[in-house]
Amino acid sequence: MKVCIGLSGGVDSSVAALLLKEQGYDVFAMFMQNWHDADATLHGDCEWEEDRFVAEMVARKIGIPFYFIDLSKEYRQRVVDAMFDEYAHGRTPNPDVLCNREIKFDAFLQAAQRLGADCVATGHYCRRTETRDEAGNPVYHLLAGTDPGKDQSYFLCQLNQEQLAKAMFPIGHLLKSEVRRIAHEADLPSADKKDSQGICFVGKVDLPTFLQQKLAPVEGDIIEVYDAYYTDHPQYRFQQETLSSLTETGHANLITGYVSEDKQTPAAAPNVYLPERIAALSDETLFRLSQPLQYDLHFETETYKSGKHHVRKTRYKANPFGAVLGRHEGAHFYTIGQRKGLNVGGHAAPLFVIATDIEKNIVYMGEGHTHKGLSRSCLRIDPEAVHTVVPSAGMKVGEMRRCRARIRYRQPLQDATLICRANGLYLLFDAPQRGITPGQFAVWYDGDELLGSGII
Repeated sequence: MKVCIGLSGGVDSSVAALLLKEQGYDVFAMFMQNWHDADATLHGDCEWEEDRFVAEMVARKIGIPFYFIDLSKEYRQRVVDAMFDEYAHGRTPNPDVLCNREIKFDAFLQAAQRLGADCVATGHYCRRTETRDEAGNPVYHLLAGTDPGKDQSYFLCQLNQEQLAKAMFPIGHLLKSEVRRIAHEADLPSADKKDSQGICFVGKVDLPTFLQQKLAPVEGDIIEVYDAYYTDHPQYRFQQETLSSLTETGHANLITGYVSEDKQTPAAAPNVYLPERIAALSDETLFRLSQPLQYDLHFETETYKSGKHHVRKTRYKANPFGAVLGRHEGAHFYTIGQRKGLNVGGHAAPLFVIATDIEKNIVYMGEGHTHKGLSRSCLRIDPEAVHTVVPSAGMKVGEMRRCRARIRYRQPLQDATLICRANGLYLLFDAPQRGITPGQFAVWYDGDELLGSGII
């Protein structure tokens, strides 16, 4: 079998290439350049010229043919332009997921096949298994990587059966430490190379600068929302009452606890929702339960005299529900859960973006990791945005299923209930989730197997 390894210059794809060669495959390497414009790339990060040089040295060391391909046009059209469009509409996309679906296992795969490849291999930490259906046809399953700290199945959550049929993941069964050890023992030039960071094939960027290539800066208000605002907020009250009605105790926790940026635990024990009560919820109730809070704060101004010369100035009157903290350069540059980049200080606890209003160009913020605006328990995926890896494992309208899910890469898997209704697929988490973000991918698993995904 002839296999094309996507050689990036990193240690993971290098070891994947080595293992394939040792296993007797007819292997050749192909390095793809997907980005030219370095204007927004932070200096020294993900410079493709250096990556190509290292990749070529690795191929020479292993003894496999090396090819170069420029897919920057396809990448800009199918990943970057889509990314700009999502941000312009107030959503936060995941370009790494799009890159795998649109480039690595589509445009790159087609280029590899033109060179005679039967399959494409990558250095992803995930696994693929094969079973047979009743008719004897192959069925491909996507499994998490063995290393829990490096599992990258999330990034491959949009692959279909045709793409998985042509995919190989040679290091998915290994720990990262084992990959490093193999690279050192083989004296591969990439053995000590640091893992890449930032946007896939673009690198680590200053996001507002990167987005300003197409999205113009527009000044708007930064508004802090106080805890008192939620006391009489109809949507927050509705969520509290509805979620509490699903429990035997009549009380539900709506606040996510905090451990670190990558790890979350509930502030109290996870909610225990009764399946029969979930099933009894109407489609309309579930839809409303899944909707993020909308903010509508108004601030009055007053004039006052300042200094010994009694200069007349204008300020906002005190408001028990919030305050205008300053100005930003465009609500579309910010995402829910974001902490840095707004240059607002003077608070005892960190400030986080809890919502953005693109039409009014307002960024709403809340103080503290357990601010009410950061947590949500239910999300909805439009029926057309639901992707099932194995079609036969899809859900029927009215069906419910327990699963483990995540809403971002490296988030520990969370216990949840999948609810399939005519107006969407819902994920109801046992513990409220911090920073559920429109445009991101929610992914669900049965054990190690990734069953499906969808855009929040």
